[in-house]
Amino acid sequence: MAKATKAKVDDYRSLDNEALNEKISDEELRLKKTKFSHAVNPIENPLSIKTQRRAIARLKTEQRKRTLGL
Repeated sequence: MAKATKAKVDDYRSLDNEALNEKISDEELRLKKTKFSHAVNPIENPLSIKTQRRAIARLKTEQRKRTLGL
């Protein structure tokens, strides 16, 4: 895992449950807007969609770990 990714995961772990849920909904909304923008007018960096999806996956993974008590 890259150092930058490790730092992001540590940031996600420091959030409380409410802030984590809010961050997930914000990131999902941002992804929807980016996808729509890309469909209407191609964005300069289409790989940003991939990085946004992965960030959401990291957040949801942390949320799932908390519900399982890991």
